[in-house]
Amino acid sequence: NINVSYLVSDIAGIIHAKFLRQGADVLIEHLITDSRKLLFPESALFFALPGSARSGKEFIKSIYDKGVRNFVTGNDFFEAETDIFPEANFLQVADVLAALQSLAAFHRHRFHYPVIGITGSNGKTIVKEWLNQLLGDDYNIIRSPKSYNSQAGVPLSVWRMNEAHTLGIFESGISQPGEMEKLQKIIDPEIGIVTFIGSAHAEGFESIQHKIREKVKLFKNSKQLIYCNDDEVLQQEINTFKSAENIKLQLFTWGLGPGADVIVKQVKKESRKTNIFCSFHNTDFNFTIPFTDEASVNNALCCCCVLLCLNLKPESIAEKMQHLRPVEMRMELKKGINNCSVINDGYSADINSLSISLDFLEQQQQHAKRTVILSDFLQSGQDPVALYSKIAAALSNKKIHRFIGIGTEISLHASCFNAFPDKYFFASTELFLDDISKFYFENETILLKGARIFQFEKISKALEQKSNETSLEINLNALRHNINVYRQLLKPGVKMMAMVKAFSYGSGSFEIANLLQHAGVDYLAVAYPDEGADLRRTGITLPVMVMNTEASGFDNIVKYNLEPEIFSFNILNAFCEFLRQQSIDSYPVHIKIDTGMHRLGFIEQEIPGLCAALKHKTSLKIISVFSHLAGSDSPIHDDFTRHQGTDFTRAADDIEHAIGYGFIRHIANSSAIYRHPGIQMDMVRVGIGLYGVDALLQMQQRLQPVTQLRTTISQIKNIKKGESVGYSRQGIALQDSQIAVVRIGYADGYPRNLSNGKGKMLIKGNFVPVIGNVCMDMTMLDVTGTNAEEGDTVIVFGEELSVTDLAGWADTIPYEILTNISQRVKRVYFDE
Repeated sequence: NINVSYLVSDIAGIIHAKFLRQGADVLIEHLITDSRKLLFPESALFFALPGSARSGKEFIKSIYDKGVRNFVTGNDFFEAETDIFPEANFLQVADVLAALQSLAAFHRHRFHYPVIGITGSNGKTIVKEWLNQLLGDDYNIIRSPKSYNSQAGVPLSVWRMNEAHTLGIFESGISQPGEMEKLQKIIDPEIGIVTFIGSAHAEGFESIQHKIREKVKLFKNSKQLIYCNDDEVLQQEINTFKSAENIKLQLFTWGLGPGADVIVKQVKKESRKTNIFCSFHNTDFNFTIPFTDEASVNNALCCCCVLLCLNLKPESIAEKMQHLRPVEMRMELKKGINNCSVINDGYSADINSLSISLDFLEQQQQHAKRTVILSDFLQSGQDPVALYSKIAAALSNKKIHRFIGIGTEISLHASCFNAFPDKYFFASTELFLDDISKFYFENETILLKGARIFQFEKISKALEQKSNETSLEINLNALRHNINVYRQLLKPGVKMMAMVKAFSYGSGSFEIANLLQHAGVDYLAVAYPDEGADLRRTGITLPVMVMNTEASGFDNIVKYNLEPEIFSFNILNAFCEFLRQQSIDSYPVHIKIDTGMHRLGFIEQEIPGLCAALKHKTSLKIISVFSHLAGSDSPIHDDFTRHQGTDFTRAADDIEHAIGYGFIRHIANSSAIYRHPGIQMDMVRVGIGLYGVDALLQMQQRLQPVTQLRTTISQIKNIKKGESVGYSRQGIALQDSQIAVVRIGYADGYPRNLSNGKGKMLIKGNFVPVIGNVCMDMTMLDVTGTNAEEGDTVIVFGEELSVTDLAGWADTIPYEILTNISQRVKRVYFDE
């Protein structure tokens, strides 16, 4: 093993820790901060980081039960608490994050090959990944996995350095002053890169100048710094930094002006590529990239400068640049053939990213059977027997039913996977595809994890359920982010119920519920028993409240352990009679109080009768009492909201007094969480806000959009001025025009009242209007002057064209737009 290993006692000395409990002095190879991303428990060291919602120390018991025996804890963990972990090492430090960072910094300085450090607002990950593509033939590169650029992500990335590597590339992001100094000690780059500096994550800084000053602290000891000197503010701040902090720093710039090292003379864009003409040391050269967007041009120029700094010749750079590939930084979850779920992660193949993929696989509870298709792990720097033995051990802990290895190296070490009775090996992706019909994939979750060179997208395409090219993309990272936004607004101890009714507002059922369960949400709520039954059948174990309880659904409620909302005497009596016939006692229910919404629930005059009835209903166990706010998002209704809160509290007090025990109280919805924090009570209910739709939090840019609806252009045609478009000839060309037909219509959920210019879609950054009437399966757009081409992607709504904007044009609300998206529209779930 060419990794530099450390005994627990070594690490205790490096991070200046005190042993609360001392067990075996074992070798540590893996650092973890997330209890879910565990592959090798015997050689793992868990850092119990503090958290805004839940502290890492809360997970020590569960991760100890999984075999972890080594822990770093803070001063809030005491020696007496270690008694139930007799085999463990507990290292106590004053600051757990600082200990993680100091260990990584110590480790980094045991290696003397070049390290590149990247910072900026945008483009960090793209530049890192493109450098890996461009330099992969010349160096054995260790780089940050995905976008691990945070205070905890950077040390976890740097810890992966070993003797086999010859170049390190690490990205670094900060959100407030004082953070970069800590990351500088860990990365300590020889070559620095500043990508585009913009407004992203700017709220923690006084000004753009302040933000730049903080970011460039990464280059305190660097020898070279690469950036675009067209940005005058950036240039000024770097000059000041060089004079004051690192006088020996050599600046290597690109830009349009004569003062740049690489002068950009011309950028010529064609339909699918861009030709970039430059001058370096008075010598002209050019290169072509297979991209046309401005960000890709800037990122490519940044990479070009790095290659020149590393003494690559312009002709070699030109050859490499034309083969740049898009950076896929996400795992995609799609519906597969024969009721399968397919997870495609062809981004990279290494041990660290495997842990992320397996964690995502483990979240999927919809199928009992799991298959993993894995390629060779390239340039790992480890002995192949040791590497594939490790991989096999990691898989064996994850209840994998079938294993398929693809690649010559993994096939040579097939014996490492003997623990899997159902295993197969192929030398190449093509050979597997030739035999794919021999495997009957049915009712299983399939993880595709492969290095990019193996083109696992071909396997994904073969296994996907065939559908049209219109898709609703659901960003699971954004959903997690939004959960945490609301969680940070909660008072200590307040629970969270997530609404997943109506197919989770169009976003999916078990796919969303799996994530919510994994993210630690306390309760789920559905509209009807059938929705709850579907969740149970796909492995969801969280408590599920059913809001529209009906007598015909009682069987499923009990069969699937769902918890009904009781909102009337009729439902109360009918359900109690059903329970009596089934000889069931103390069944969990939720009592709904109507405090002014006047939809479902017991009104004020009915509370005394309800209390009297509940006294004698031994078949019921009241889990919660709740109500629904009618206007919590609007200041003009604040008095009414406060009145609802008062009425609810009085009714809940009466019920508690009558039945003689307590229960969960909840009335606050998404907007009430922050607009009326005084009524958060015991639990809050979060609905469409989880999906990024909440006017105030959107305005504050705290929430992230979760969904993007996209389609493609099926045909483009030129028509003359005065010609008509579509049914009833409602669209008339006011000039010679170019019309694009796109693959979405009102049967897919695109509102027909967006016809005739009322609606717009986004193509290549251009807002283009609907022309003519929206059809059942198609819509026509006026794309005159946009250089649109057949096959181009069309954004119906997403980050740049919000679902709120679309709803406004359609004279409706985002709820209706999202829930009306047809089931024939393919759902694609991705995890960055």
